[in-house]
Parts: sequence; structure tokens; C-alpha cells
Amino acid sequence: MSSTFPLPPSQIRYNRFLLLVAGLGGLLYGVDVGIIAGALPYLQDTSGLDAGQLSFIVAAVLLGSVISTLFAGLLADLMGRKWLMMISGALFVISIPVIALAHGYHPLVWGRLLQGISAGLIGVVVPLYLAECLDASSRGKGTGIFQWLLTLGIMAAALIGLYFSHRVEEVAKLGDAAKLLVFKDHAWRGIFWVSLPPGVLFVVGSFMVAESPRWLFRRGNAEAARTALLRSRSEEQADVELKEMEATAVAENAKSGTGGQARRESLWHRKYIIPFVLACVILACNQATGINSIIGYNPTILLQGGLSDFWAHGGYVILTIVNFVVTMGGVALVDRKGRKFLLSLGTAGIIASLLCVGIMFRSVESHHVDCRDAAQAMVTPDQKLTLSYNVESADRLLPVGSPAKTPTTLVIIYSYGDFRKATAAVRSDDPGAKPIEIRRGDCVPDTKVAAFFANPFASLDAAESAPLHIDNALITPVPSTANGWLVAGCLFVFMAFYAVGPGVCVWLALSELMPTRIRSNGMSIALLLNQAVSTTIAAVFLPTVGKYGYSTMFFLFAGCTVFYFITAAFFLPETKGKTLEEIEAHFEHS
Repeated sequence: MSSTFPLPPSQIRYNRFLLLVAGLGGLLYGVDVGIIAGALPYLQDTSGLDAGQLSFIVAAVLLGSVISTLFAGLLADLMGRKWLMMISGALFVISIPVIALAHGYHPLVWGRLLQGISAGLIGVVVPLYLAECLDASSRGKGTGIFQWLLTLGIMAAALIGLYFSHRVEEVAKLGDAAKLLVFKDHAWRGIFWVSLPPGVLFVVGSFMVAESPRWLFRRGNAEAARTALLRSRSEEQADVELKEMEATAVAENAKSGTGGQARRESLWHRKYIIPFVLACVILACNQATGINSIIGYNPTILLQGGLSDFWAHGGYVILTIVNFVVTMGGVALVDRKGRKFLLSLGTAGIIASLLCVGIMFRSVESHHVDCRDAAQAMVTPDQKLTLSYNVESADRLLPVGSPAKTPTTLVIIYSYGDFRKATAAVRSDDPGAKPIEIRRGDCVPDTKVAAFFANPFASLDAAESAPLHIDNALITPVPSTANGWLVAGCLFVFMAFYAVGPGVCVWLALSELMPTRIRSNGMSIALLLNQAVSTTIAAVFLPTVGKYGYSTMFFLFAGCTVFYFITAAFFLPETKGKTLEEIEAHFEHS
């Protein structure tokens, strides 16, 4: 392990500045993910776009992120980490006026694609840059701050949406429909404008930091690498790390041939394969905990668990706050307790909380009734369905002789061809609930690109003329409020353990485990796998819930997390306090 040396004030200030810039990158990533949720209702009311167009505007970020993630590693190697950070920030900055000043469908799509491309680049290059620039003693904290401010970005986006929602309600009280429409148009544009300043600061900050010393060294510029190291290290520490880089390079050249000019050693060498596979497993398992689905469907899950509509939606805000606050604890602990300990602790807690939620849902779902035949009979000739759900309609839907239990919830899983969707859960005792409305445009994408990301194996042409099929119409007794709070509490515990373990450590595993030669491209491939698992879970979540219930999904997530725990506890080496070269040497000699 490399020695540590006291740093003069200038290096301390620069290291703090590095953490600030990295944090701004995480903030932008979180805003990219979360900003559309608050803006979408007002965009829907004022833009004149149909449901298919709106769904593609939402999904455009995923499309842009997948594209840029695929090439982020290659670009980081070609132009350097610093320049790619500046470009990713600039793309975000450009996307804001493109979206906020848009009048029509295509500018909105292009703006959201730019945001997605920015997010994909940031997700690769910022953790990569931090791993290569920070010293071993602060690398965990630096990458943790990226995740911490990512959660702040998601929470900030939710709070910005909440603020504008309150303003819209105030205008609605005036009873002036024209004024309300104008303000809703202002609201969704304002939500995007508010996110512009962090993007500008990130671009300026990226311009002011040094290039990655390890990228410079691999480009043959050892003197520039030493200069970059001296921005954040003492001379003694810079010399130690530079010698480690030279030793690693000499070892690679010795294995590749005489004089260092022959072919490089095979990428199938164990010091490349083992860390690459470990990183891919951790990234895939991170999504297999169900984190995205639990966040995305949180209000519906809590509503089904027994909470009222108000508290079910309030639960999402509490969940984001738990995520943000506990991530701070993870950042403080990651360089003290280590990555292996936090991942093992976090995944163990996730397993326990998921099992508890699954057991609670199993006790409720054993009493649900599937009324799909009755709901199918209510489909109109134009293949639509409108249903106001209350105690009387529940009586009509339930089989003869089966008295309606009150209150109950109704969730309809439906499909047009191979595209499947679910309605939000509606309670029979909610007099203010909107009728369930099922339309083709809400389920079937309007473009082949959007269709591919919704279901790559589906036929869009067939779905555009397919009849509406009710797969499930589940009427479930609403559990007690106490049960709802137990479910909410377990989900908050899940979020806390995720934040302190996988939430903080996943970016470290991604950047630290990869050897220098494959780090950039390996990170791109691992993140792409992460997104593929996320997309797959999103595709199977609703059909599985509709057929087998929420309990099945929670048990499945718990099972996947067991595999995650085994990987973290028994196969993952501890990387706390080690230089990247020491970590690479560990895999070569293990």
C-alpha cells in the first residue's frame, strides 16, 4: 500500500474543488433522470402531443444514454477525461434552451436526446476521472460524493416539481382556465430552466481541473502526468505513484515482447478478465435489487400496501429524502470501513427488507380476485375502456355470489398485441379518483425506435391494429393503514441499506476494479449491461405483478440480491486505501 504524505493547503483546496466538480456531475446525472417527472403533467396539458409522443419524449433520455454509454469509453480514451467531461456538461447546457424554448414535438425529442447523451457520458467519465485523479485515501469519498449529489439531483427535481405543482394549484383556484393553461406552459418550461445553472458550473469546473494523470501517462507524456499529480499530491506522493505507473507499464511491455514494441498482452489475461467479470456482475446485480422499479412504482406499491393516496405519494418524497440522507453516511464510511464491508452490509439489509415486504404482500394477495372476463366485456368496439371504480362497480366486476370487500383496489393489466401496460391502482373508497381510461396510444409506442426500447421482440404494426386484451383485472382488499406503514417502513429500510452500500459503492466497483488498459471501455460495457438489466426488469415487472402479484417480484429481487451478497462477501477484494496499480497487481497474482 502506498504511503500517505501531508498535503500543503493548495493541494487540499484543489482536492476539494475536484470533489465539487465531481458532485456537480452527479447532480446533473440525477437531474437528467428525475426532471421529466415534474414537468410531464404540464407538458401533457399544454403541448397538444398524444400519449405516444409524450412517452417517447420520456424515453428519449434512455435512448441517448444507451448510445453515449456505448461509445463513452472510446471517446474518453481518444480525447481525454477532462475534455469529455466538458463536452458532456456542454451538451446538458445546450439541451435546456432546446427543450424550454421548444414549440412542437421534434425540438423536445432532440433536447431530451441531448440530455440522455449527456447523462450516459457523465455516468462513465466522471467516476473514471475520479478513480484516476484522487489518491487512494480519498477515492472512495470522492466517488461517493458523485452518488450523493446524484441523489440530491433526483430529490431536487422532485422538489422543483412539487413547488411548481403548488403554484399551479394556486392559479387553479382563480377559476380562469386560460390563465391556468398559460401558467402550466410556463411551469414545465420553468422546471427545465431551473436546472441550467448546475450545468454551467460543471462545464466551468471541468475546464479548470487537470487532465487525468494516468491517461496522460498512457499517452506517453510522463512529465505532464507528474504535473497533473502535483495538483493534488505532495511531490513525494506524486513520485511514488508515478513509479507505480512506470512499473506497471514495464511489466506489461515485458509480457508483450522485447523492447515493449511487440503486441500487447492478451485481454483474456486473468488480471483483465476477473475484474471485468466482477464489475459486470456487480453492475447487473445492482439493478436486480429492483431499485428502479421500487422507486418508479413506489406510490402504487404503497397504495396497494394500505396507505391512502396522499400518503402513498408522500412516501415517494420520504424515500428520496432517506436516499439522500443515508448516502451522506455512506460517503463518510466508505474510506473508513471499506467497499467490501459496506456492500456486504447493504446487500444483507436489502435481502431482509425485501423478504419482509414480500411476506406482507403475500398475505394480502392471497385474497385478490381476477375479474378480467368482466372487464373484457366492458371493452367498447373501438377497443377502449373507461371505468369509474367504486363500491358499485366492484360489485359488478366481481363474480356472482362474491360480495365486494370494501375498500378494495383495482389494477388492470392490459395489452395491444405484444405491448403491455398497467393502470394505476384505484381505490373504491376514493371519491376523487379519476376514471380508469385505457387507450391504444397510452400503451403502443408511436415510433419503431420507441417500440424497440419498450419491447424489442414486439411487432409495432400488429399492435397498431390489435384488439384490446385485458390480461388481468385484479380486485384486492385494501390492507389496514398499519400494514401500509409497515410496508413503507420496510421500503425505507431497503432504501437506507441500498444507499449506504450498493448506492455508494457501485461507482467505485465500476472504476476501481478495471485495470487501466481496459478501464474506459470496460466501464462502458458494464454500464450498458446495467441498463440492459434495468430495461429487462421494467419489461417484466408489470406482467409479473399482474399474474403473480407484487410479492413474487419482491421475492425475486431478494433472490438476486443473495447472489449480490455472495459476490461482495466472498469474491470482491477490499480496495480501500490501495492505488489503482496495487489493485491491478492483486488480480494478476491472485
